[in-house]
Amino acid sequence: MLCISHTNAYIFMQVFYDQAAVKQVDVPSFSGSFGILPKHVPTLAVLKPGVVTVYEQNGDTRKIFVSSGTVTINEDSSVQVLAEEAHPLESLDRSAAQDILSKAQSQLNSASSEKDKAEAAIAVEVAEAIVQATA
Repeated sequence: MLCISHTNAYIFMQVFYDQAAVKQVDVPSFSGSFGILPKHVPTLAVLKPGVVTVYEQNGDTRKIFVSSGTVTINEDSSVQVLAEEAHPLESLDRSAAQDILSKAQSQLNSASSEKDKAEAAIAVEVAEAIVQATA
């Protein structure tokens, strides 16, 4: 099973895959990007902003941008990817991401409190990842 979920403050959930058999899932994590195949060792990892790539049984490939979250690989080879935000890569606009990146960098440079700096740094990191993913 692979559940790639999208959640936000409104507790909205979008499931991209549910009980689907796939060949492989590649995920970006803070400990490095890695691929998940059947019989992968059970793992829990924190996702970093980037692209989750799903290789389907029929040969199709689906790319989903995630902002952050977790990936859990269970003993039965099931996988759950829970993301704060998840969007099909083809739905992202590189030009808009570049604008957001520019604004986030300005906010980071002008931030005075630690909270504002942290929030701006996260926005920069996510926007940079979107720009890179859509290149």
